Amino acid sequence: MKKHISVFCIFFLCVLKSASGYDDVPVGNGDRTGGLVPEADSLRLEYRFHEALELYGAAADSILARQIDTLPGLSAEDSLLLEEIGSRRILAENGLSMMQYVSEPVAVARHVFSVRDFYLFYPMRDRSWRSVPNQLDSISGHKYVNATYFPDNCTEIYFSAEDRSGVRNIYHTALEDTVWTAPVLLDESLTSSGDEIFPVVSPDGNTMYFSSSGLYGVGGYDLYKTEKDPSTGTWGTPENLGFPYSSPYDDFLYFNTADGRYTLFASNRGCPDDSVMVYVLEYDSMPVRRRVDDPEKIRRIAELAPVDDPSRMDTASGTNDDMGDNVDMSRYMSRMSEVRSLRDSVSICSVALEEKRRQLARSMDREEKERLSSEILSGETRLPALQDSLAKATAALQQIEMEFLFNGVVIDPDKLLEQADREVVGAATNYVFSERSLGAPVDIRIEKPEEEFDYSFMVLPEGRFALDNTIPDGIVYQIQMFLLSKPASVTQLKGLSPVFEEKTATGKYIYRAGLFRKYNDVLSNLNTVKGLGFKSAFIAAFKDGRPCSVQKARALESSLQKKGHYQVRIVSPDESLPDMTIKAIRQVTDKDIAKVTEEGRTVFLIGPVDSEEEAEKLKAMVEISGIGDVGIVELDD
Repeated sequence: MKKHISVFCIFFLCVLKSASGYDDVPVGNGDRTGGLVPEADSLRLEYRFHEALELYGAAADSILARQIDTLPGLSAEDSLLLEEIGSRRILAENGLSMMQYVSEPVAVARHVFSVRDFYLFYPMRDRSWRSVPNQLDSISGHKYVNATYFPDNCTEIYFSAEDRSGVRNIYHTALEDTVWTAPVLLDESLTSSGDEIFPVVSPDGNTMYFSSSGLYGVGGYDLYKTEKDPSTGTWGTPENLGFPYSSPYDDFLYFNTADGRYTLFASNRGCPDDSVMVYVLEYDSMPVRRRVDDPEKIRRIAELAPVDDPSRMDTASGTNDDMGDNVDMSRYMSRMSEVRSLRDSVSICSVALEEKRRQLARSMDREEKERLSSEILSGETRLPALQDSLAKATAALQQIEMEFLFNGVVIDPDKLLEQADREVVGAATNYVFSERSLGAPVDIRIEKPEEEFDYSFMVLPEGRFALDNTIPDGIVYQIQMFLLSKPASVTQLKGLSPVFEEKTATGKYIYRAGLFRKYNDVLSNLNTVKGLGFKSAFIAAFKDGRPCSVQKARALESSLQKKGHYQVRIVSPDESLPDMTIKAIRQVTDKDIAKVTEEGRTVFLIGPVDSEEEAEKLKAMVEISGIGDVGIVELDD
């Protein structure tokens, strides 16, 4: 038997959160802020966001003051430290905002489990968690994610896996005939610079809960919900579930039980590094959220201390199991688990009462006597209810056994032994956790994804022809190498990639390399091509896919650089943009941000940007960061 330590330990739109990741990241080389940042971090973890913000500000001021006194400019180390402090300030600012939307769910139970297997104690389908690495998630070593939820007989899966940059994203695959589709990344709104882990989809497939370390939140992993539009199949902007589900710690694996009675999630708040707490809450379809200004009250709410109410006993809740097609066996196993856990509960409660009575007899302290008397009275009230539940459950089990004998039903001894050996914990609480088993390794056929062709200009060991010879719209430059009377071979490309082929009206073949948007870029690569032996190579230009002179293309390029096509216009109530908004803008563009005054109002202009699509994306990111008065201005050519 494993040992588990018992301890009592919003809606907001997504935007880039701290790039710092988990809160244990050291700040700078040692502490260069006189202890201000570690103290601010501690205050933030205690939900004292106002005080944390003041210390983060003082820490930044101390770095800037030191720079003024000693150096002509910030060192690289101090620049990184300032950026780190800025990221942590955003977390504290987010915390202040989330204090306006606090709910108070009813906690039924909580229990500490190992980070290695906590998910096996969720009332999810047995043998459905598959160890990592597997065919869907090939990278192991994550602190929390070491298994993929993949039930038998399912036809679609949402799972977390690392992309090429090493960041975990959420992917989707579906079964088509006997082959699973190539996994595809979910919508852009669900993807951040951090990790997205533990996606859980509702039975109707239209709601997803997941955890992210890169979306709008207060630190570590926060919990989010997103809704799918059935008409388009796209997922909406994630909503942070708010306090007390999310916290300044790591919170993940949100799950609603199939019977609609409970919500479970895990968190490392108040736990050792190798453990997590699994909380069981009464399901609330429409939680009431209200403003809470007292940090201490939010901290108490976030502890999610279970209620001590015998009427809420549900000892079979976590032990129910999916026994496949044998309904009779499932009913028997469920009742047997209930009897076993109730026996444990009666035994534990009885032993605890006897110990408290002995303590009461030995105690000389009045306050301790009063406390023990109260606890004994509570236990004596609870014990008969447990004994009555045990008697009823035992009678029901015996009735099932009689039905089996009468109907000639044979009990499978292997399954019975497996169920009996399953670890059950929390028997003395309002909810019983029963351990599930890991499933067999993933063994499926997956479509091979179409390899995306990289159209970046490169010199490779072997040249490559472009998969699509279409010249994109806008101003495009290429390097033309030669004209042949018959198609060129890969050897003739001399490692260039991508190489475009065009067949002329006279039957000749023109070959050009690269796709360049700026004249300086194509010019800087011209000598590279000539150096490969194409001495007569020259620059060719196109506008919207049609040939044009290089001179005209450069003139158009210059005009666009000066004026662009679109600007994003922000009317701000403040004299400066919030750091969160600036971070959101920089996810889309590095264009200038100009500040002007119009009729006494502060206006920020971003751009110009080259396309309406880019402007719309930039506008959406600004709105996501919390600014509502945003528009797009089309500039004259």
